[in-house]
Amino acid sequence: MEKLDLSQLDNEEKALEIKFIINRYIKYWPWYIGFILLLLTASYIFHRYTVDQYSVAGTIVIKGNNSPEAKILDRSSIFSGQGNLENDILMLSSKNLARETLAKLHFDVEYFAKTNIKPIELYDRSPIRIEVDWNHLQITDTPMELEILSGETFRLNPSEGGFFDLSPAIASGDDGLYNKTFRFEDWIETGKSRFNVHLVNPGRVGDMVIVTLRNPVALEEHLSRSLGITLVNAQASVLEIRMNTTVVEKGRDYINSLMDSYLEYELREKNRNAENTLRFIEEQLSFLEDSLQKKERELQNFKVENRMLNVSAEFSQILSRMNTLEDNAQAMDFQLAYFAAIKKYMEEKTKDYSQVIAPSVVGIPDPLLNGLIQTLVTLSQDRRKLLASLNENHPEVNKIDVQMEKVQEALFENIVNLIQNTEIQRASLQRDINIYDSQFATLPESESQYSSIFREFKLRENLYTYLLEKRAEAGIARASNVSDNAILDYAKRGTLVFPKKDQNYIMAILIGFMIPFGFIVIKDIFDDRIRDQRGLKKHFMIPQLAVIGHSKKDTNMVVLEHPKSAVSESFRSLRSAINYIAPDKKSKKILVTSSVSGEGKTFTSLNLASAMALGSKKTVVVGADLRRPKLASYFNGSEKIGLSTYLIGKVDVKEIIMPTMNEFLFYIPSGIIPPNPAELLQTDRLKELIQYLEENFEIVIFDTPPLGLVSETIDLMRLFDLNLYVVRQDYTMKDHLVMINDLFNNKQVKNVYGVFNGIIDSGYYYEGYNYGYGNTYLYSQNNKYMYNYYGDDLDEKKKLIKKSKGFFRKLISKFKA
Repeated sequence: MEKLDLSQLDNEEKALEIKFIINRYIKYWPWYIGFILLLLTASYIFHRYTVDQYSVAGTIVIKGNNSPEAKILDRSSIFSGQGNLENDILMLSSKNLARETLAKLHFDVEYFAKTNIKPIELYDRSPIRIEVDWNHLQITDTPMELEILSGETFRLNPSEGGFFDLSPAIASGDDGLYNKTFRFEDWIETGKSRFNVHLVNPGRVGDMVIVTLRNPVALEEHLSRSLGITLVNAQASVLEIRMNTTVVEKGRDYINSLMDSYLEYELREKNRNAENTLRFIEEQLSFLEDSLQKKERELQNFKVENRMLNVSAEFSQILSRMNTLEDNAQAMDFQLAYFAAIKKYMEEKTKDYSQVIAPSVVGIPDPLLNGLIQTLVTLSQDRRKLLASLNENHPEVNKIDVQMEKVQEALFENIVNLIQNTEIQRASLQRDINIYDSQFATLPESESQYSSIFREFKLRENLYTYLLEKRAEAGIARASNVSDNAILDYAKRGTLVFPKKDQNYIMAILIGFMIPFGFIVIKDIFDDRIRDQRGLKKHFMIPQLAVIGHSKKDTNMVVLEHPKSAVSESFRSLRSAINYIAPDKKSKKILVTSSVSGEGKTFTSLNLASAMALGSKKTVVVGADLRRPKLASYFNGSEKIGLSTYLIGKVDVKEIIMPTMNEFLFYIPSGIIPPNPAELLQTDRLKELIQYLEENFEIVIFDTPPLGLVSETIDLMRLFDLNLYVVRQDYTMKDHLVMINDLFNNKQVKNVYGVFNGIIDSGYYYEGYNYGYGNTYLYSQNNKYMYNYYGDDLDEKKKLIKKSKGFFRKLISKFKA
């Protein structure tokens, strides 16, 4: 004998289980399609009435300060790249820079096309442009409709909210403007408004434009908050400036103008030192120019009065030496004045060093002093940038203050030392000048006076020439100044960020599928009824003998009245299974019960008995449910006499056996309802009745009370050859099967088999067949044999199809009408 491969059976069972799960949920496909279509429609409506938002971005390179002077204190980590980037980010998102940017643009007025779907901002496509006088009181954030009447006139009307505009108006607007006709280019002035309107496109006569004035201060705050500034790469100092906007061109223009304004601001900060130097030199030149002209006239007058043309060689030599000493002394005095100004700055403990002039500009080539002052100026500029968007107590500002204090201490000590050394050198020069002055005393008086005047003239002339050179150098430095930073990429294109249409449609499909699927899964989890054979197998431990299809007939006598129906065939299968189980017994005693009433045990008893009778088996069906007698009503009989009257001894057994229209089928009604049905069913007369029926009938079927409601059924089950336990699809509770499972597992009852009744969906599908357990199977609807054999069902299906076609024809005719 060939050995059975159990692993192959397990694999087939797993495959069958997977197919069941798939088919279990696929049968709800109309719900999936309905919800998916509903959510797709909702997504389409949402996209249609939602304003698209785009992300626009530009990038700027922050190079930082790389001058040699700035690296003197590099050990203190003052010039860390990250710190500089944080300052630049704060500056780019500041309201001050937003104000400078908006001054170049026309964002204070928004223009929208009038539509019934969603607002469409025209921006630079607007046929009009409004110039607003913000020094005058203005009504802002209140839309108004502007209708272009002609190339010269227009009318203003209050704007009415659209169908989806559920929010109330922010303000009542300016009633002095509405329902009036105005001329283009004329200033319109009321107590609440002052502006004029320019017609940009004369070909748009008849258009309606929705106009809204935006408060500049609120606009600055909104735009400064709407920016997203991030570092593109941790290894590079490139910042990406990004914002979301409903109009790509508008966001592009703002970001590009913001980057330009930032570079202009930085260049102004760099030129501030050169401008201060030029201002200082101009003041000195103005003073020296008057003094030099005065000395020049005095020298010329002296020469004319004393008729002097030349001086002696000795005089020229002494004069040349004195001029050199005087030049050096004047330079030292200039340095001392500069040092004194720096010291005064230090003593005042100021935080603003934007007015300090670099030492190299005034001719002091001290690298340490230059580096310290350049460091202070840079820190002062960074502090001013931070204060544009932060207060003085912010940690970043405090950090710079601490750095400035360290540099100030080093600078103050350096300035004190330079003043002391310069004063010593100045005293030494003064001694040399006094020596030469004494030598001048030996010269003739006229020559002495001339040399004194000439010396003063020469001194002023040299200083004037020196300042002219410095002014030229400062002018060249200012003209050659460029921004340390640069724009890497201007903002050009926009990326749609909301709504993400493709993603929303995919989500609509997924959610549309998951909502009904989730409800079905939850329903299955909390479902406490037997829905299919899979659930029956899981909760019912008794072997299943047969499945009985759901009957749509108007009668319970299906087998006798509709022998060609599918339900009749299922009872024939049950008959065959019973014959297979007990083939040797001459007479078979069958008990039919269930958990509760309504599960079809009487229906099963009647039709099983009918199937046996049609098979030429002398059969009797007994109504043993004494509490709810129904059996006689199915045969149009009476319940006056029956099992109960026999058990109490009023009638004989032959009197209660009733014939039917089938010669092989008999029945015993339940009789009148007794007060003690449980006790009657436990008497010896019942055993005598069963013995009599067994001797005179081939098939004895008892329709008993529900096992879950009464106690006597358990005792009766021990008297029968075969016990059928009826479970009804979509009716029997899972908890109701606990009792029969326990009885079966504990072997308190024997020969118990399940009958699955009222099947619409068996729960197992495989290649066109609809399988049940046990020794029976049913052909599914896609088996042509079923239609050829089950004529009754085929006629009903044809009637149903015909009725459906008639309904659709009527429905189509109504639409055509």
